[in-house]
Parts: sequence; structure tokens; C-alpha cells
Amino acid sequence: MTHAEEPASEARTPGTAAVLTQTADIPVPGAPTRMTTYLARPAEPGDHPVVLLGGELWGLNDDIRAVARQVAALGHVAVVPNLYHRTDPASRDGFARSDANRAHAFDLVGRLTRDEVEADFRAAADHARPHAGAAGRTGILGFSLGGHLAYFAATRLRLAAAAIYYPGWLATPGTALSRPAPLLDDTDRIAEHGTRVALFYAGRDHIIDAAQVEAARTALTGAGVRHDITVHEEAPHAFFFPGHDTYDKVAADQSWERVADLFRTELRHGNG
Repeated sequence: MTHAEEPASEARTPGTAAVLTQTADIPVPGAPTRMTTYLARPAEPGDHPVVLLGGELWGLNDDIRAVARQVAALGHVAVVPNLYHRTDPASRDGFARSDANRAHAFDLVGRLTRDEVEADFRAAADHARPHAGAAGRTGILGFSLGGHLAYFAATRLRLAAAAIYYPGWLATPGTALSRPAPLLDDTDRIAEHGTRVALFYAGRDHIIDAAQVEAARTALTGAGVRHDITVHEEAPHAFFFPGHDTYDKVAADQSWERVADLFRTELRHGNG
């Protein structure tokens, strides 16, 4: 089922383009269920690179939908897949933040598999591609769990750029998609794809410590991945989203400027 497009005007910075949004339930090869996707694109026609998005533990909620509109306002086709569709079809609108929903979402995360997540991201990109015009490059943007999934996607998909916020479990075997081995073990695949990676961490993160940041830095440097790592020293985990106790406007705005530059450079002006 596809829902009609409608104008959406939210954007983080003034002077950015109006966007159109669409929610659609799309097929994924091999999946028994259809996957809900939220797509946001510039209202004006043109060549608009595709950006895949991965939200926090809470799935396809209003927070990540708002970010999709921000990405579209930069001139990209943003698409968010609901990666929980196989195990909880009722998750199409994401989850409110609560202890009960946290426990349920962690159960769903434990049931994700690498091959199925790859298939979902590929299906989402294929769904977005007709809106891209002649633009051929693809990027990804993810937050927390979505950052973990974005790192994984960069090991499987040929992405031009990956913007990754406070990704957990990259070096921890047995968690999320770090099964059976840590995702960092596959970093050389990111190098093979030529992906440029920007990582954003929080200095006061209660989940990700300095050792995990250094592990990511070591893996990326050792594999020869073009990358930048920024630590916002005064910010907590999940600093990006307004309206929550962990929001840090300075860190959110500064990091967003770097994301916009990354996508502008690699998706519009990069080689390949």
C-alpha cells in the first residue's frame, strides 16, 4: 500500500528546499511480509542522490522521519525502512519511548540477521531510486542502533558516504549484527567500496566508552578507510534529537553541518 505524497516543510536550517513525503509498504525479496518505508524527497525535480536512514532502537518513529525530511531538504532522496517488519508487522510507526517498548525492541534487535538487513536496505534503495533522476551515488545515515546498522550496510553495499552517530556494539561479539563476530572485523569491506565514513561520538556517553571509539578508529585506519571521527565532549548519548532530555543543540548543529558537507562532497561531487 502506498500513501499519497504531501508537502512537508520541516528543515534544520533556513533557506532549504520544500520536500514531499510518502509512506509505502514495499516487497522485499524472500520476505514473507511487506516492509513499511518512509520516503522524503525534494519537491523540485532533478538529480537527487539517495540516502538510506537507520533510526534508533525505537524504529520508524517521528524522530527519524523528521531527519528524513531534513536530508531531503539538502537535496537528497531520503528513505527509512522499518527493519522490524518480519518479526513485528505492527511496528510500522515505530515505538514510543518506554521501558516496556525498550525491552520489546531489544527482543526484535536480537532477531535481526545480516542477510535480511542487507535485503531490506537494498529494497529501500531500489524503492527510492526512481526519484533520484540521474544521480547514481548512495549514502547512509544512522543513529545509535541505526548507526550500528549503517556501519554494517557499508560493509555490504557500495555506498559513497556513511554518516554514523554513536554506534554501539561495533566491537562487541554476540550483539545486534556483531554476530558471530564484531562488525569491526569486516571494516576492510568498507575500504573496498571506497566509502567515506564520518563518525560522531558523545564524550559523556553512558553506553560507548573511549575504548570503543579507539577500536573503531584503529579498524578504520588499519583498513585504509577514508574517515573522520568527531567526539562531542560535553554531549550525552542520543544527543541529536530535539525534544528529549539528551538533546544537545550545539553538538547536533555542529555534527549536522559535517553531515551536510559529507553528502554534498561525496554524493554530488565525488568520483565514481
